[in-house]
Amino acid sequence: MSSTSPFSLSSRLTSRRGAWVSIGLALLAIVALFGLFSGAEAPIGNDAVPSTAESAQVQALLAEFPGSNEQAVIAVVTKEGGQSLSNEDLTAITNLVPAISAETGHDVRAPFFSDDGKAALIQSPFTMGESTGDTAQSIKDLRAAISDESLPGLSAQVTGGPAFGADITSAFDGADITLLLVTIGIVALLLILTYRSPVLWLIPLTVVAVSDQIAGKFTSAVGTALELQFDTGIISVLVFGAGTNYALLLISRYREQLLITENHREALAIAWRKTAPAVLASNATVVLALLTLVFAVIPGTRGLGIASALGLLVALAAVLLVLPPILAVCGRGVFWPFVPRPGQNKEYGKVWGAVAQKVVRRPVVSAVAGFTLLAVMAAGLIGTTVGLTQVEKFRVESESAAGLTTLSEHFPAGEAQPMFIVTRSDQATDVTASAEDVPGVVRVNAIGEATIDGTDWTKLMVTGKPAPGTEDSLQLVAELRTVVHEVSGADAQVGGAVAVDVDARAGAERDLLLIAPLILLVSFIVLMLLLRSLLAPVVLLAINLVSAVAAIGAGSWLSRVLFDQPSLDLQVPILSFLFLVALGIDYTIFLVHRAKHEAISHGTKQGMARAVASTGGVITSAGIVLAAVFAALGVLPLVTLGQLGLIVGLGVIVDTLVVRTIIVPAMFSLLGDRIWWPGKSPEAARPAGAGGAEDKLDAELNRLVEADSSAARGR
Repeated sequence: MSSTSPFSLSSRLTSRRGAWVSIGLALLAIVALFGLFSGAEAPIGNDAVPSTAESAQVQALLAEFPGSNEQAVIAVVTKEGGQSLSNEDLTAITNLVPAISAETGHDVRAPFFSDDGKAALIQSPFTMGESTGDTAQSIKDLRAAISDESLPGLSAQVTGGPAFGADITSAFDGADITLLLVTIGIVALLLILTYRSPVLWLIPLTVVAVSDQIAGKFTSAVGTALELQFDTGIISVLVFGAGTNYALLLISRYREQLLITENHREALAIAWRKTAPAVLASNATVVLALLTLVFAVIPGTRGLGIASALGLLVALAAVLLVLPPILAVCGRGVFWPFVPRPGQNKEYGKVWGAVAQKVVRRPVVSAVAGFTLLAVMAAGLIGTTVGLTQVEKFRVESESAAGLTTLSEHFPAGEAQPMFIVTRSDQATDVTASAEDVPGVVRVNAIGEATIDGTDWTKLMVTGKPAPGTEDSLQLVAELRTVVHEVSGADAQVGGAVAVDVDARAGAERDLLLIAPLILLVSFIVLMLLLRSLLAPVVLLAINLVSAVAAIGAGSWLSRVLFDQPSLDLQVPILSFLFLVALGIDYTIFLVHRAKHEAISHGTKQGMARAVASTGGVITSAGIVLAAVFAALGVLPLVTLGQLGLIVGLGVIVDTLVVRTIIVPAMFSLLGDRIWWPGKSPEAARPAGAGGAEDKLDAELNRLVEADSSAARGR
């Protein structure tokens, strides 16, 4: 007799008629959603600082000046081989001025020549395009015009703010498609290896892929409506990774149930009811953790939190509401050629059962070994710095980065990205004098005036010696702000690209210190509600925190040693912490939810061992899939995303193989029933006479685990 009510949601999704109805409704919903959001485009914009930052306020004032859509591009010309420029070279370089002027449509000043006589610099105003694509095309045309000129033995590189933006845009041409294809390829390969079926892998992959496309359109529409900024690539990775994880958990439990249940629809309904709470809890944890980012001040971080949360809700709905009816229609044969049937002697959980028994028999040794490994990994934080220069942010070669390097070898590196001061015009002279006295300032020039709301303002351009993004350049901004703020009545403020970098670092630090505790608080509340315990969430979160720190430490060390990346980018620490803690809690929920169920019949210690035996395979598969999907971010051209993929991927693998397999079981064994404090242990709280058809699987798993444990002891 079925233990599943015919009126339950699981039955409606899996019954003969209900499955077809559910599939029909799902198809209608998919068509409607694609139709509704067909025209949605991802919102543009990538503000690095909040609107309240000083650099943002300066930018807002500069937008009111004549020619506010103009920036400077720089052509740096050197002789191949590093030789000094000859008179013929100087003539050829000077002849570049009309060509550059014709292409940019602005008057271009005569070239500056370096003191060492080995380089020349031509600076020109440049009108920004209406879109990043238009600007990129204009830079491409400018470079083509320069290359068409006769420059025998000379090398010309175009750099400056517009050129950097153009190179980033060009580097991302086709990158989103590449990321999608790589992600699909990785997930497909790992699903084939996991299921060992030429058919089954197609079903969850198709469901998750469709949910990813819907999530992309949905988040784009919401992002545009709410004026959010976010990286669509990260959202796609999250949807694929989390959606595949949910599907793995459901299908794994379905396969288990098929070993003891003749009716595949009943087996699927039971599997759905057994896994849905864990999937819902893990999804809620990640979604709520992502929503804490609404308190971030960095626009891209705040937007990513909201959009990613929406994307994961779409993935959740797809796996819990669309995947089950499809599996129900396909039947047991979808597992071909290894079709699970009642009575088969499956070696389910053999390896993981053996590992679990060894851990619970020697929990102290296991815990010490696990925490020692995490401590070694965390040691990678020693020497870690945060903040990349403009040149260091590119994973691929770019002319703008190479040009800035060349410029800094022969000129004050600050020529490429000057700072700007906006001051009341009647105090401009005093502000100029104060700025010129700051060590590291090469020159200060007044380059524009404007009347804004009845007040006259002057725009000053400040050229510094330090290269943009270096510690010296950041310190120069701080010193400039100090001195110009002291000029009475000037209301002077310092902006520009380097000042944006200063404000972005301050915002990223503020976000990390605020968001990290909120993420831990959300995770604690979800675990407390799920486990009905106070001690277990504290222990599990402490383990997760140590694991996250270890992954960030090891990832930053590998970035320095293997990829010659001297620092982590600004957003990497907070996003890495978010994903490592939230996704790590995912696997904790999968494991501990099963352990609590097993503990009802077998006690806390053996309940955890049985949970590791039964979930070890699926958690490992899910972890490998998620790690590989995050690693796919490495195909994108920015160091930021590559570092994020490396750290999160490494952390997920460690979580899967070390934390969930060794450390958590060891701590549960050491604490025993006290882990459920202040509640009773699940075994003590079990109602008299509890049991039923669904416990057949428990009996089968118990036999397999105990048999394997005896074999392990015999060996």
